[in-house]
Amino acid sequence: MNRAPSATSAAQPLDIDTMRHTISRLLGPDAPPPASEELGVWEVLVRGHMLLIIPEVERAALARGLDDVSGYCALACVGEARGKLRSAVGPGAERAVVHARRLTRCLAALCDHYEALTGVTTCLACDEPLRNGEETLPYDHSRPSGAATRAGRIHARCANTVRRH
Repeated sequence: MNRAPSATSAAQPLDIDTMRHTISRLLGPDAPPPASEELGVWEVLVRGHMLLIIPEVERAALARGLDDVSGYCALACVGEARGKLRSAVGPGAERAVVHARRLTRCLAALCDHYEALTGVTTCLACDEPLRNGEETLPYDHSRPSGAATRAGRIHARCANTVRRH
């Protein structure tokens, strides 16, 4: 009898870095809309990431208890994510792009909740985990319009790094 492996385990934590890279490829400030022939692949990839992260966010949120605000918000996000996974795409390429981007924004929110609930943080410059004892700096990149893209921390060694994706 073949058994499917569990989505994640202590030996195989979620690859948030890969999920964030996928998100930046679809929603980044310089990200062009995916070509129609690539759209199906991107949607399958984002859906796969969501199917992996949803139970982990739910588990981390429930471990905090229902009276914890961050856990409660994460559970609301999980419910919304499940709804988006069930939703149908309307006809036309433009609607398919809109749907893929909605799923991607939902994945980004799930990654944020996962990191907040588990204490996992990544460098906003290189997408590698920030480990205890590493020298880090605060980071709050803003766009010319004045809107902050992301705030968090980066490795000190990444302070002069230009992000390529």
